[in-house]
Amino acid sequence: MCGLETFGRKGRGALCGTLAALVAVAAASLDAHDLERTQVTLTFAADGTFVLEIANDPNWLLLRLESFAGGLVPAGLTMDARDRRLADLSAAFIDRVVLFVDGREIRPDSAEYVPPRPQRPSDALPPLATFRLRGRMPTDARVLRWLYGLVIDPYPLTIRRPDGQSKIEWIQGSNWSDIIDLSGQFRQATRLEIAREYLRLGYTHILPKGVDHILFVIGLFLLSVRLRPILIQVTTFTVAHSITLGLTMYGIVSLPSRIVESLIALSIAYVAIENLMTSELKPWRLALVFLFGLLHGMGFAGVLSDLGLPRGSFLTALLSFNLGVEAGQLTIIALAALAVAWYRHQPWYHQRIVVPASLCIAAVGVYWTVVRAFA
Repeated sequence: MCGLETFGRKGRGALCGTLAALVAVAAASLDAHDLERTQVTLTFAADGTFVLEIANDPNWLLLRLESFAGGLVPAGLTMDARDRRLADLSAAFIDRVVLFVDGREIRPDSAEYVPPRPQRPSDALPPLATFRLRGRMPTDARVLRWLYGLVIDPYPLTIRRPDGQSKIEWIQGSNWSDIIDLSGQFRQATRLEIAREYLRLGYTHILPKGVDHILFVIGLFLLSVRLRPILIQVTTFTVAHSITLGLTMYGIVSLPSRIVESLIALSIAYVAIENLMTSELKPWRLALVFLFGLLHGMGFAGVLSDLGLPRGSFLTALLSFNLGVEAGQLTIIALAALAVAWYRHQPWYHQRIVVPASLCIAAVGVYWTVVRAFA
């Protein structure tokens, strides 16, 4: 008996430690969707010149480049000052890009910083800034290897040839690309390869990157010790976000990113606060979970828009991404269930587990709501 009590104390301590670490990460992340949004396009001309366009979030980009340049980002920096500083850091940016063509490094001749265009009300996420690099390589170039040393997350590299052929290569963050054939017929990815890639992207958007979605799903999980209320809420949430993910990607509905992200943060706070008031699934909670699911779907669509969808396999990629998101959510629920399996039916479960966990999640949700609404 004493051994079980000791195990219980250690288990609760480990659970609280895990939750505290998750909340610390959440509090440090002001943007639910990682600001490491990367789009790369490499365009070749018939005369051997090339244009390499690399787009990123400008605030994230400045933070990363300053760290390599040995400087710090001043507090209260205006957008104009930020853009001027990024233009000054063009040389530092070129040093983070490596192009190997036929075993020989090709250095860009110039780098031009292009500030993000003004944000429109219909934008799902803030516009990206672009570094436009120009250079020259042999007209008979055969193979390419590529490295972009600033990023960690996967991103698409689009390659366009003078003959009109193009293809997309997925690069795994700061890893070197595979050897890319430039001379032969561009092989287009099969539907199975596209489905596999977007399934993985959907999953990793939740685990480990989607801290806000993780907290929301844990908030749903904490309501009741019974399985049925959890499944009803998750199903309601899934149906809702699937609807708006599709509608937003097809351009039928849209909301400004600030509104969407602020309301997503508010949804996290709401479900956590209601867990403190009740342990029963009420009809109004289901209605609100459905509404919150619609908002989360728009958030997913913003990320998917950044990743881009292949024209010939739009629906395959969309469905695969959504399935990846669902797999991530189910993994969260499974892990949460395993974490509290020993305690869920203890009389103190609500007081010692649900209450402190919900308070932490609610605090992060409120904090995010304020920051996203007024940043």
